Amino acid sequence: MQNKTLLRGLVNRVLHLAARFSPGTITLRPFLHRMRGVKISGRVFIGEEVYIENEYPECIEIQEDVVIALRVTLVAHLRGPGKIIIRSKAWIGSGCIIAAAGGQTVTIGEGAALAAGSVVTRDVPPYTLVGGVPAKPIARVTVPLTLDTSYTDFKNGLIPLKA
Repeated sequence: MQNKTLLRGLVNRVLHLAARFSPGTITLRPFLHRMRGVKISGRVFIGEEVYIENEYPECIEIQEDVVIALRVTLVAHLRGPGKIIIRSKAWIGSGCIIAAAGGQTVTIGEGAALAAGSVVTRDVPPYTLVGGVPAKPIARVTVPLTLDTSYTDFKNGLIPLKA
């Protein structure tokens, strides 16, 4: 990772604060995070008070049709930068924490869903609902929970995993 100037660090933090509290879940917030260096592809939803890596925003990748709910925390550094990749059509529930240590990549698979309050420090397979602390697989997702999907369709499409 390249060294950042003090000015760049200050600008990143101001943009981050604006993104956390501004309106525009699918417009202004993603735009401000892109300006910080977060890799965002296509339309994404970013809820209020979402904390997206301040020190290394370039270590976060969010793909198309991702929904990130209220008060989610994405941290991609602990003793150096790691990386967090959130694949297309993933849904991150309120209050989730996704953390990657230095040199580690944590990938949230395509169509995966994280139950509210989950803590994720390892890869989540595609089309899998996980929950808990630490997050564990709960069900197979057959209908991803995107902005265009009803909660009822998502819920009815879940196939519980055997314990």
